[in-house]
Amino acid sequence: MDGIASILVVDDNPKFLSDALPMYGYSVTVATDGLEALNILGQQDKKFDLILLDVMMPNMDGWDTLKAIRNNKKLGYIPVIMITAVSEDQKVVSGLKIGADDYIVKPFILPNLLARIEAVLRRCQWQNESIQKKSVSLNKDANIDALTPKEKEVLELVAKGASNQQIADKLCVRDVTVKTHLNSIFKKLKVTNRTQAVLIAMQINLVK
Repeated sequence: MDGIASILVVDDNPKFLSDALPMYGYSVTVATDGLEALNILGQQDKKFDLILLDVMMPNMDGWDTLKAIRNNKKLGYIPVIMITAVSEDQKVVSGLKIGADDYIVKPFILPNLLARIEAVLRRCQWQNESIQKKSVSLNKDANIDALTPKEKEVLELVAKGASNQQIADKLCVRDVTVKTHLNSIFKKLKVTNRTQAVLIAMQINLVK
């Protein structure tokens, strides 16, 4: 994911994930059971790019929560990664049939989870890529002049196909700093991802 992705962590013991994920550039909201999660998801001002959903929780477990999410037309598009201590193949397959996009079994190492998060977010982005390319036009409200020299440098590297990590290495900054720059660029150009930003930059000859 190229912007700062917003993740809903649904877990009755969320401290590890709520502490760790922001260090990698993610915005995190926490729910401690399925009922609380559905309440948060129902709020109009809350938009999430991904849900990390634990299976074993009080009040409403992960499977029932997943069913409720997939049966809601307004929420059904949100990708879900199940987090479970249950490793039996039958239950994992059942979860995938219900609508989970991926799963990870406890105990897990953080790099493994981060890789799965990136993969799921990237896959969802690809699904909308062609539509976004066709629909992008220069928004009159795009604040091109507000881009800082550093943001223009980041955008130029993005246009050349550099990944966030490659940009970070080139500019001698942290990966999370690159994501912050990208998020600022997206807001100023009134776009939602790096593809749209590059297309607009090319339209105004900012990037050739």
